Amino acid sequence: METPAAPAPMISRSLFVFSVLYGGMVCIAGVLGVKQVALGPLAVEAGIFAFLLLVVMSSAIAELHGQRTATTLVRLGFVPLIVSAVLIQIVLVLPHDPGMYPPAIDAFPVVVGQSSRMMLAGLVSYGISQTLNVLIFAKLSGAGGAAGGGRLVWLRGMIASIVSQVVDTVLFITISFLGERPIVGLMAGQMLTKVVLSIVLVPPAIYLFVGIGRRLDRTPSA
Repeated sequence: METPAAPAPMISRSLFVFSVLYGGMVCIAGVLGVKQVALGPLAVEAGIFAFLLLVVMSSAIAELHGQRTATTLVRLGFVPLIVSAVLIQIVLVLPHDPGMYPPAIDAFPVVVGQSSRMMLAGLVSYGISQTLNVLIFAKLSGAGGAAGGGRLVWLRGMIASIVSQVVDTVLFITISFLGERPIVGLMAGQMLTKVVLSIVLVPPAIYLFVGIGRRLDRTPSA
């Protein structure tokens, strides 16, 4: 007599949806970062918008499912990040089609290519800053890392984002450019912009994502 197969582990709708989106933002953040955008007097690499979404989603998951689940998601984020980096390197060394649009031949390596030093900087800054964001957000709830802290979600998200973005900037710029160019001015400008964006964008965004997550989890499966 065959032993019945164990039931598949259940995963909430919000965790599934946010995890898929999280993996996509991990990969696209580096591509968007090629462009520098001007926001009034502030200037920042465009990857910050994807990175702020990562911050918001990891905080929302910590609120909905607990610190441990959010930290696990951050660690799993290394998988698409590393796989995409490897695939980019493979594509860069492959010969291009002679019929390829000529301007794209020179533009493609500029858009997706990164030095090994910058790739290392991205991995280190991502892992540390995102883990720190989840830790600070969860601890400020006073719930011991459990889900549903509920109190001042916007403030906890904003504080966690500010601290994690400052740490991310220090790590990435130091590892990428120390010894190659002056970094203090570059670091200060990036920090200021990221702090302002964290104050303006994170509070409403985290309310939005927590609300979407709770709505998804209340919706019965088909």
